[in-house]
Amino acid sequence: MASVASSTITSTLVQPPTTIGLATGHVTDDEPHHDTDHLDRVAYLFGHPISHSLSPLFHQTIYDTFCLKWSQLFHESLSIPPFLKAMHDPKFIGASVTMPHKVAIIPYLDKLTPEGAAIGAINTVFLEETDEGRRLLVGTNTDCIGIREGIRQNISTEQYTALKGRPACIIGGGGTSRAAVYALVHWLECKPVYFINRDAAEVATVIAECNAAGLGENLVPVTSASHAQLLAKPAVIVSAIPDFPPQTDAEKEVREMIKAMMNGDSGVLLEMCYHPSSNTAVSRIATESKWQVVPGTEAMVWQGFEQAKYWTGKDVADMPVEKVKGVIHALLAERQGH
Repeated sequence: MASVASSTITSTLVQPPTTIGLATGHVTDDEPHHDTDHLDRVAYLFGHPISHSLSPLFHQTIYDTFCLKWSQLFHESLSIPPFLKAMHDPKFIGASVTMPHKVAIIPYLDKLTPEGAAIGAINTVFLEETDEGRRLLVGTNTDCIGIREGIRQNISTEQYTALKGRPACIIGGGGTSRAAVYALVHWLECKPVYFINRDAAEVATVIAECNAAGLGENLVPVTSASHAQLLAKPAVIVSAIPDFPPQTDAEKEVREMIKAMMNGDSGVLLEMCYHPSSNTAVSRIATESKWQVVPGTEAMVWQGFEQAKYWTGKDVADMPVEKVKGVIHALLAERQGH
């Protein structure tokens, strides 16, 4: 568990003043704070860049449904210390944490959940109160929940059960890949779990970290398309790479590895990339190979409901799931010009 004494946190608060655009609820490193006088509780989206994020709209829809005078506000910053004051405000209820802070913020927290500790990166901060009334800052990772539920909620119970113990594949080597390992190994008990990525060193790092966390016994880097053809085909794939045409030889080889992995029995692809569209090259390969494609918006909304559970105390079963999905899909369609 990561932990830091409150006195240590307080000592880092002396920073240059920070700025806020009150009309947009968007704070940067130039102004001191948000005007939150009209709110009972405040959550934040913390990272950089974040102006495109759907998170504040997502959570506002939930707060409005439950008639809560709450809001999630943007705090855009490349630096952590200016955000610490917000986390210790009495109205603070939690934060969505995105890049580049998912790992760097951990030393400023009091503890981690098992998911946060195993994955080694967090995307959510929530509060826990001690018997003495002290508020603890707790970090967790709801991306793994989003991946699990994104798959589970979009296939039949029989299909989901049939995935257990089967081979799986992760495309990518970034932060999302670590959450995918946790979801596939911890809940679906998939083995082996293959890795496809243009950067072999990046995959080696992920595997080493997962080994250290007790998740890496059956993680296998795929080295070429010919190697992929020799492997038992995965039943589920999580793709966590941006949708860009391959330029380098390594990127072109990755494309061929993906085709080889999907050549055979059909399975389920969770395509985490949904910006600007979930109609990606990887999803098209999957569709052509008769695979079922689940868009990344599904993982996004289910990880968000898990965040809202931590902050509101309400069960996910009571969340306005279809209402939130409708709002998010409408905005994405508008952005995509549909």
